[in-house]
Amino acid sequence: MSARSEFAVEGLRCASCIAKLETGLAGTAGVASARVNFTTRRVTVEHDARIGDADLCATMRGLGFEAHPFALDAPSAAKGESKALMLALAVAGFAAMNVMLLSVSVWSGAEGATRELFHWLSALIAIPAIAYSGRTFFQSAWGALRQGRTNMDVPISIGVVLTTLMSLYETATGGAHAYFDGAIMLIFFLLAGRFLDSVMRARAQDGVAALLRHVPDSVTVVMPDGSTRPVAAAEVEPGMRILVAAGERIGVDGLIEQGASDVDRSLVTGESAPEAVAAGGNVLAGTVNLTAPLTVRATAAGPDTVIADIARLMETAGQSKSRYVRIADRASRLYAPAVHSLAALSFLGWYVAGAGLHQSVMIAVAVLIITCPCALGLAVPISQVVAAGALMRAGVLIKDGSALERLAEADKALLDKTGTVTLGSLTSVSGLPDDPGLASALLALAGASRHPLSVAIARRLQSDGLTAAAVFDLAEFPGLGVEGRWAGREIRLGRDDWARQGESAAGDRVGCTFAVEAGPDFRISFVDGLRPDAPAAVARLREQGLDPMLVSGDSYEVVRQVSRALGIFGAARVSPAGKHATIERLQAAGHRVLMLGDGLNDGPALKAAYVSMAPATASDVGQLAADLVFFGDKLAPVPVAVSAARRTMAVVRQNFVIAIGYNVFAVPLAIAGLVTPLIAALAMSGSSLIVVANALRLRRAAR
Repeated sequence: MSARSEFAVEGLRCASCIAKLETGLAGTAGVASARVNFTTRRVTVEHDARIGDADLCATMRGLGFEAHPFALDAPSAAKGESKALMLALAVAGFAAMNVMLLSVSVWSGAEGATRELFHWLSALIAIPAIAYSGRTFFQSAWGALRQGRTNMDVPISIGVVLTTLMSLYETATGGAHAYFDGAIMLIFFLLAGRFLDSVMRARAQDGVAALLRHVPDSVTVVMPDGSTRPVAAAEVEPGMRILVAAGERIGVDGLIEQGASDVDRSLVTGESAPEAVAAGGNVLAGTVNLTAPLTVRATAAGPDTVIADIARLMETAGQSKSRYVRIADRASRLYAPAVHSLAALSFLGWYVAGAGLHQSVMIAVAVLIITCPCALGLAVPISQVVAAGALMRAGVLIKDGSALERLAEADKALLDKTGTVTLGSLTSVSGLPDDPGLASALLALAGASRHPLSVAIARRLQSDGLTAAAVFDLAEFPGLGVEGRWAGREIRLGRDDWARQGESAAGDRVGCTFAVEAGPDFRISFVDGLRPDAPAAVARLREQGLDPMLVSGDSYEVVRQVSRALGIFGAARVSPAGKHATIERLQAAGHRVLMLGDGLNDGPALKAAYVSMAPATASDVGQLAADLVFFGDKLAPVPVAVSAARRTMAVVRQNFVIAIGYNVFAVPLAIAGLVTPLIAALAMSGSSLIVVANALRLRRAAR
């Protein structure tokens, strides 16, 4: 018999850690497979049921990783890590600013006792800050070395410690140069990258948690003797009978045994209009029972519900996106050893050549400083920061630093309908009575109900300046509508056949009927209006080569009308899993998909897409899952962001050329002993300034 266990793992830093853990576990007897999710720092193990969690934890401990069985309600480790990194980053930043001020004074010509004093002050500030802020790297490196392996923190730690010790030696012996500024700045930049990574992982976990929060913690179970008692939703067994009150979220998937009501399924389907349900129909966990009590026989609960499947899809999709982190780590893993090997070879070469220990070390340190990847490290982030500021002024918020890179490469756009190309709220467009008296009576009925159609009618009439008439004997009939007496006549607002007392009305739009006894009937229709500039924005996306397409959970007729207005192909009745599968199919065919969506039902698709955007009115999960968020009622920020992303990547490529060109020119000079540590520091800073100046051209990128 096989089993599946999930563990939270500490100490995962890079691709070599992932390979070490996955390979080590897979080689253990009784373990079928092990898969690491680098984003959430978790590992899923398929194993023989006879192997317990404690045994697997012990195996991982032997591989150099501390692991704990994962609990869904456990505090987020990523959040705690982010706080610790933020504090370390603040300490490093404060120290770096002060040390750099002292270094500028030394570079400006301070000599003798003044220079020595500034060096000692730099040491007093930098050494405690390096010891504190560098713990992230030192502890990781020490842990890896104790297990006989290496990771990217090992060469970083060696470089920082060596530079600090050399600077302390120079200070103690009255030397001309100390390099505390370089050491603390290097830690600051590395911590900034590590902090952004931890924030992104915390957001990914928040997205899944926000989705699962829509399922109530407990449900009301009907016992065999007819009594009711609250039971934790996770403890519900299939076959149990659940009582769901009007206005309550449903805690399980199940079949309706008794009652008729309207259910808001927008969480799962994206359909904005409520759906009538009755005995024999099905309901899903997380959706809302709107108008009348229901008795439901549970078919699935907890991890077996549809909403739990959506959460798992989001996690899986987030895991595939972390390959960018792995690529970055591989690059860093190759870069750092290469740089330090170069410095070591420079030391050995000069020492063997008879340059002496002091001069050889100085040359090696100069190589270390001049090859500090500040310009290379700034090439992408500074361009992203400037472009992010320009996009923010244009109404677009970038949540993921790599989003611009992926947005620039997108060649296919999938657009959700409700709340994305439409405004996401129903508006009455026809059928309202012109007579002020009748309209006031209708307002009185609409104001007595919280049904979404009634709310839309009341909002429309109130915006016209009407007040509710005096209506008596008001009564709401669950699943049917609202009834009252006005001017001695019975009036009804609700389902067509009920309001017309048996006569059904035809209509291809979402609607209801307002009927007056011995008087006229009014069929009121509703639409979810397009964003005002949606056709123009979609046309610009097509000009940019993104080939936009509509994918929606709405009905065929509604999707047909919207896609015709936009002039694009539309797919209707597409489930969350269907959107996810569509994106995977397109991406398997070589496309890079930009997904635009807003609802919880769009969460898996937003996560799975190459890059994703959501409006600011999107659900919590939609916003958390998206890489970019745009504000306002217009869709124009989407093509504007695409244009800005492409300009940004052009500048990034220029910056890479500058940074690499600097190293190709400067490193040989340092190895040849022609560059002092002071010149190396100035050259390193100069290359960084050039990269920053080039990136500033992106201030007007969002047009």
